[in-house]
Amino acid sequence: MAGISKGERRTGLVNGFAAYGMWGLVPLFWPLLKPAGSLEILAHRMVWSLLFVAVALVFVRRWAWAGELLRQPRRLALVTVAAAVITVNWGVYIWAVNAGHVVEASLGYFINPLVTIAMGVLLLKERLRPVQWAAVGVGFAAVVVLAVGYGQPPWISLVLAFSFATYGLVKKKVNLGGVESLAAETAIQFLPALGYLLWLAGHGESSFVNDGAGHAALLASTGIVTAVPLVCFGAAAIRVPLSTLGLLQYLAPVFQFLLGILYFHEAMPPERWAGFVLVWLALALLTWDALRTAHRGARALAAAPVPRPAAPVAETPASQV
Repeated sequence: MAGISKGERRTGLVNGFAAYGMWGLVPLFWPLLKPAGSLEILAHRMVWSLLFVAVALVFVRRWAWAGELLRQPRRLALVTVAAAVITVNWGVYIWAVNAGHVVEASLGYFINPLVTIAMGVLLLKERLRPVQWAAVGVGFAAVVVLAVGYGQPPWISLVLAFSFATYGLVKKKVNLGGVESLAAETAIQFLPALGYLLWLAGHGESSFVNDGAGHAALLASTGIVTAVPLVCFGAAAIRVPLSTLGLLQYLAPVFQFLLGILYFHEAMPPERWAGFVLVWLALALLTWDALRTAHRGARALAAAPVPRPAAPVAETPASQV
């Protein structure tokens, strides 16, 4: 990224580590919200995320995008699809963590790059290099091994991976900034989420109302937990190369995996280890191929001849016309 100083890149790296580190440690947060159920937590996340992001946008005075979005029905429809898909992703992830499936949830984000590549081939007709085909094949073998080990396909991992890959595909077409996109998506989620929370309160089943101010504050902080990593990611994305972000993205599932084993003490029988090792092998192939391709591109760019400026055309003096 030409034109970015070392200090700016360092700031970008710090923000990148912060974003993926927070996403990796978020399994520690969701259990704190019990006795709230997964749906109540999800609804609070939608409501408070919108309020938090709206305050941030008011502060920085960035609202022009909203009017443009409302005048473009196709983009608005895509944002609605993105909101629906990320609702599934958030809901399944919160439920998985609080139900003791942190390791399986981490697997979803490990295989997400493989699913993204597969969707690129199937939906966008992209062509893969041989190493990428090998990585996808190894990833498919990993899912088979895990399915045999679980006695069924790893549904939690697959739902998380496919929902997030779909979300990324839709967001690419919408082409909104991270904070603006979150604001648009949570605005669509807001009324159904608020309606559900009011229904819970009306039936005396709202933990936000029934379990004290401390618990209510934790539920309200879901907006901060959602938005702050996204802000850090946005700061990183404009300061560090895409290849660096691609490597940093593995921090989150690595932290989640380690938390699942070391903190939540989830079981890791041999067949699960075998499946994870195959997934990591697939990701190693992808990473190696991406770095090799980037290196070749940089070397080719450096070796390209610099075009010489054209000779200036002499102007004819007016006295000689």
